[in-house]
Amino acid sequence: MFGTVLVANRGEIACRVIATLHRLGIRAVAVFTDEDRGALHVTRADEARRIDSYLSVDAVLAAARSAGADAIHPGYGFLSENADLARACDAAGVVFVGPGVKALEVMGDKIRAKEHVSAAGVPVIPGSSTVDAAAAERVGYPLLVKPSAGGGGKGMAVVERPDELAAALVGARRVAAAAFGDDTLLLERLVRAPRHIEVQLLADEHGVVRHLGERECSLQRRHQKVIEEAPSPLLDVATRARIGEAACEVARSVGYVGAGTVEFLVSDEAPTEFFFMEMNTRLQVEHPVTELVTGLDLVEWQLRIAAGEPLTVDVAMTGHAIEARVYAEDPARDFLPSTGTVLVLEEPTGEGIRVDSALRTGLEIGSTYDPMLAKVIAWAPDRAGAIARLDQALARTSILGVRTNIAYLRQVLADQEVRAGRLHTGLLGGLTPAVAADRVPLIAAVLSRVPGRDGAWGSDGWRLGDARPLRFEVGDVEVSVQGSTVTVGGDEPVEARLVRRGPAEVELDLDGVVHPLRLVSDGPVTWVDDVELRFRSRVERLADELAALTRGTRPADPQVRSPMPGIVVSVDVRTGDDVVAGQHLLTIEAMKMEHRVVAPSDGIVTLAVRPTDRVALDHVVATITGHPDEGTPA
Repeated sequence: MFGTVLVANRGEIACRVIATLHRLGIRAVAVFTDEDRGALHVTRADEARRIDSYLSVDAVLAAARSAGADAIHPGYGFLSENADLARACDAAGVVFVGPGVKALEVMGDKIRAKEHVSAAGVPVIPGSSTVDAAAAERVGYPLLVKPSAGGGGKGMAVVERPDELAAALVGARRVAAAAFGDDTLLLERLVRAPRHIEVQLLADEHGVVRHLGERECSLQRRHQKVIEEAPSPLLDVATRARIGEAACEVARSVGYVGAGTVEFLVSDEAPTEFFFMEMNTRLQVEHPVTELVTGLDLVEWQLRIAAGEPLTVDVAMTGHAIEARVYAEDPARDFLPSTGTVLVLEEPTGEGIRVDSALRTGLEIGSTYDPMLAKVIAWAPDRAGAIARLDQALARTSILGVRTNIAYLRQVLADQEVRAGRLHTGLLGGLTPAVAADRVPLIAAVLSRVPGRDGAWGSDGWRLGDARPLRFEVGDVEVSVQGSTVTVGGDEPVEARLVRRGPAEVELDLDGVVHPLRLVSDGPVTWVDDVELRFRSRVERLADELAALTRGTRPADPQVRSPMPGIVVSVDVRTGDDVVAGQHLLTIEAMKMEHRVVAPSDGIVTLAVRPTDRVALDHVVATITGHPDEGTPA
């Protein structure tokens, strides 16, 4: 076994790998960029070395050499499927904890991979390596544009009609080049309402290949997995054996060594049919659910196999496991990435609960890297029990200071289709985020009780002892407060009393019922559990009302603002251009996700940014002024 291993990654996966290295008595060396100098994986390692980029083969290998590392574990993402790194490791005498160059090259090119497995008799989805209008017509609409060299849904785009193809190709190439250093694309027939099922496998250098069962990964948004589980509630015993053997055949065909995953599309209407999509030649984000149902440590077996040990595992799946990915994103703003500082952190523990995380209090969440913050995983003897445990674990997860999808994850778990196991990759696209109705009174009562500078009203001129009631809204619900009495909507008034139990812990007493909550204020923002509320002063509100009165029917706001923090990657218009409502103005990228900003109204555009500019949330990126004969918006 190795004496020292360099972990060429960041975040929760770096912490995850370091934990196994330490359990095996192996010295762990981390790498970090300037943005990650204060990251948790840096402090968890025995040693950490600065590099310019996690995507630099030369920098990673130089760090491994200088640290005296015997091997490099790449985690997932970044260089984990990079054949150049594997070659460089071979040349330098450093072990690459992953498959050989042939497997990386064949399976790293989605076009070549499909041709290869098709020749081996594994069924594939119709597609084309030629990317033009004629090829698109042959494949048939609707279709999917996919980067050949990457994964994780980055750069993928659905094209419903021919007139959408050109724009989709431009955007997909840009994201692919930025994320993977290769802008090669392919076209693939889009299968409506498919299920995404993948098979985990291990293979050693002695020719032994074992599959560890399947994972259901159909709950996705924008081709990015959100919730995964093992086993799939769809497959019967016979299909499970067939799809597992097909995955092993894919691995054998390229002499695969290490841990890998073969992904299939399975028709919900014909669950015994499956089509090869791609092979991920690395550890998967969702590997914990397989670990929980098999009892195996996949990172340990990656290391043992890389060290030349034979694969000696007896595979038996017990119970059910389900994982939820916690993202730094705002479900209320179309799941756009969010940034901030972790002010309060509480992660769940208990029987059957596991958390893979790199979070700590005070951590700055920026826009440079992937928005995934943590993974919360639950195991139970059956699927219903695992879902219930995961829901309660998420209820006990607090990450205040940055907007997350935790409440939305609980909403997904409560969905009847999800609970029944009737899943498909488009299911979450139709599930609109909502604030739980039973939380509105709690939020309202807390806000009404927070005094002085500790809360929202200290600088607003409101005083709780005023004769007239204080009125405000939480979502669509009107709240009235007078003295210690809180009235929510048309409900009966209740008595509210707030007791602080710690720096961020409060107890809210509503008519004798006590609710423990997390509460923290940061400038104009107050967090109640995972709900972020921003407040404006009365002066600001009156200014808005006055503007509305004088504006009349003219456009509401001439300023176009960034919907998320990020970097301007392209600009489609020039200052002085005449634009129409809905026209694309520019594209902003954050956390490997692109968002196209459009004109809110007709008029003449004045740009305030250029490509490569970094922008904050709500940063003014352009201004739309009316035509001379229409006047200028107020």
